[in-house]
Amino acid sequence: MSSLQQATNLSLNLNGNDIAGIELGAFDSAVFQSLNFGGTQNLLVIFKGLKNSTIQSLWLGTFEDMDDEDISPAVFEGLCEMSVESINLQKHYFFNISSNTFHCFSGLQELDLTATHLSELPSGLVGLSTLKKLVLSANKFENLCQISASNFPSLTHLSIKGNTKRLELGTGCLENLENLRELDLSHDDIETSDCCNLQLRNLSHLQSLNLSYNEPLSLKTEAFKECPQLELLDLAFTRLKVKDAQSPFQNLHLLKVLNLSHSLLDISSEQLFDGLPALQHLNLQGNHFPKGNIQKTNSLQTLGRLEILVLSFCDLSSIDQHAFTSLKMMNHVDLSHNRLTSSSIEALSHLKGIYLNLASNRISIILPSLLPILSQQRTINLRQNPLDCTCSNIYFLEWYKENMQKLEDTEDTLCENPPLLRGVRLSDVTLSCSMAAVGIFFLIVFLLVFAILLIFAVKYFLRWKYQHI
Repeated sequence: MSSLQQATNLSLNLNGNDIAGIELGAFDSAVFQSLNFGGTQNLLVIFKGLKNSTIQSLWLGTFEDMDDEDISPAVFEGLCEMSVESINLQKHYFFNISSNTFHCFSGLQELDLTATHLSELPSGLVGLSTLKKLVLSANKFENLCQISASNFPSLTHLSIKGNTKRLELGTGCLENLENLRELDLSHDDIETSDCCNLQLRNLSHLQSLNLSYNEPLSLKTEAFKECPQLELLDLAFTRLKVKDAQSPFQNLHLLKVLNLSHSLLDISSEQLFDGLPALQHLNLQGNHFPKGNIQKTNSLQTLGRLEILVLSFCDLSSIDQHAFTSLKMMNHVDLSHNRLTSSSIEALSHLKGIYLNLASNRISIILPSLLPILSQQRTINLRQNPLDCTCSNIYFLEWYKENMQKLEDTEDTLCENPPLLRGVRLSDVTLSCSMAAVGIFFLIVFLLVFAILLIFAVKYFLRWKYQHI
């Protein structure tokens, strides 16, 4: 270590070495940005060897293929003689935690106890009152109150993700965390019939809440009234049941990101997104609109500041041309993996410079009248559509070659029709349709003249018939 004495803000990775001993003073007065002793089972040796050092991030986690060893409170005594800001102890075994186990953690800002076999934390823990970030993911809690949140009054970030047992939210279990800004309760099999004011009581400064990948949640009007400062709400892959006609999100005036993907939400209510004036990013992937159609009057019309809209995998077959007229600030629209035809492009006529994803739909022929709408966009994805590469689509094919800089995934944008060109990239197709175009022109002229003559003939016949009555 003597060769590293002159280094400042050093990051040193000793991961995967089973350290058996450290010479006295080897790390004396050393300053580290990060220090990684991952895979070392004898933590007592590590803490003794790091005496008088200063470390911003200390990684002491272990791995799946290593035997669990119980950590006793005496292991952490050496921490009292060093300065550490963040410690990771993932996958170690905490068999019995006493109120004095963490008494040397008094200067710690972040603590990661992922998969440490915890089922309960005792109240009155000493040394963690200044902790800002706590990770308790992949443990064995059965009720949120079992973390004894009063131990961490300064906490701003809390993650209890992927709990190995079904987690009950309880009532007011986190009410002592009035400084909490981010809360991750995803993948916890949470289920409740009345979400979420009682459970999130006194979290008035919460800005980010993740409840994704849980069991069904029932939402009432103003379901997140206790968290008016929310800017991000993630409910992906959690089935939602909205009990009232009014919006469960209507008090979230600062919300910017709302993820409702695959939540099986009933989107028929026009009031669903009322009260979200600041919303910029809405993900509705995997939800279904009534009859596969977005009508002129719909729940999206109130989101005037929306910039990103994800409607992929929504089984959409049509979009009314006025469905998005109030959404004038959008710059990213994902309509991929639906059943849309080219007629739905008209709904985007008022938008310019957007990223438009129309991949995996049923678009075959794009009429010349729709090309100006595509021309005014920034990026377009048309891959995996049954595109027609005949003269019926010649104007689009010519436009496609002239606007290659706007198109992405061109390698997967292939012809479907005619059979001889199936699987050929659109950029490689060359058609000669001049004779066909002339023929069509003369056919139209012929039909027009024929129609005029027919009208005169009918008039003449009626006049003749009238004169011979």
